[in-house]
Amino acid sequence: MHRVENWQRLNKVHKGHYIHRILFGETDVSTDLKLLLVIGGLYALSVALSNTFVNVYLWKQKSDYITIALYNLFIVIAQPIVFILAGRWAKQVDRVIVLRLGVFFLSFFFSVVLLLGEQASQWAILLGVLLGIGFGFYWLAFNVLTFEITEPKTRDIFNGFLGLLNSFAGMIGPFFAGWLITSMAETTGYTMIFTISLALFVLAVVLSFFLKRRAAQGRFLLCSVLRWREISADWRRILLANMAQGLREGSFAFLITIWIFVATGTEMALGTFGLVTSGVSLIFYYVAGRLVSPKHRHKVILLSAVVLSLAVWIIAFELTFARLMTYGVIISAAFPLLMVPFLSMTYDVIGRAKKAAEWRIEYIVGRELFLNGGRILSILVFIAAVLLFHPKQALPYYIIVVGNAQLLLYYFIRNVSD
Repeated sequence: MHRVENWQRLNKVHKGHYIHRILFGETDVSTDLKLLLVIGGLYALSVALSNTFVNVYLWKQKSDYITIALYNLFIVIAQPIVFILAGRWAKQVDRVIVLRLGVFFLSFFFSVVLLLGEQASQWAILLGVLLGIGFGFYWLAFNVLTFEITEPKTRDIFNGFLGLLNSFAGMIGPFFAGWLITSMAETTGYTMIFTISLALFVLAVVLSFFLKRRAAQGRFLLCSVLRWREISADWRRILLANMAQGLREGSFAFLITIWIFVATGTEMALGTFGLVTSGVSLIFYYVAGRLVSPKHRHKVILLSAVVLSLAVWIIAFELTFARLMTYGVIISAAFPLLMVPFLSMTYDVIGRAKKAAEWRIEYIVGRELFLNGGRILSILVFIAAVLLFHPKQALPYYIIVVGNAQLLLYYFIRNVSD
């Protein structure tokens, strides 16, 4: 009997080691790292199921660029404000508790969307604020935990594998949601999808209780990492590069979704777009996580930035589903090759910055302030362009300018030391 039990135990250990080698190679990774990946995966799946379709849900109620832009603008306005508050709480209380707060507010957001139903577009600003609060708490805690749980030798693997999970979620989430929405009457499908997202966030809260408590000490000194003349040159470059990244993300995050729906008139097209593009991303996140070494980061970022900049010309002057799909496939290959080394470079610069251990939360908050600053600027320029000119005249030139933001990102990081 004991021999059988021992054999079963050894067999489980062997299988576990085999799966570990497939996923992470020979690199040792902690239980907390794996758990953080699972929580990140649940978050990605929930957002993939619903967040794409919230924009379409609002568009179907009120086909107005300004309403959609205001919803997304208040997401990125609330987010940095909450980052500062969350940073202070993470320093005085616990990062894991802040993570739970983020997931709670994300759950509350979907509860409110379900409650408002067909009146949601009238409360677009409120919904944006709620989602921004959830994102702010969640991403502050997640980024700080990522910095603390990973180290230079596991950072590329973690970012690559997280991107892999995001891509997998992006494949099955929108496709399933699009199929469910189109196969059910009126808004019933949306109600089902928002309910599933709510359940996934609740599960993420439960899993967060298994993370080790991580309390910090000391005062929250955000200004210490933002005094321009006193911070290191590499940190200044990273901050400016994050603002450049936000310039593209701010508007492209919702414009592509709306354009696909307008071009096709069906949510299923969004699901198909997500399935194909996320499948491409999945492959390239795996490649980036396993093959991009620190010494090649600059070259890979430059190559992917050039590809991303050229890709916007495909959709600048003609919006068809075929063109949008071609654009989506290209950026889904290039974006992982940019973000994995850029994120790793960011964390490495923070790791060797002044008082990194003591001010790690402040560095994360500082980064997010610049990232969201770029997003806010992007959406404000978009709103101005739509108000001052006819959208068909202004948007082609707007997306060409904003679509070249990744070249600006490379310009800022080109001299960051390896």
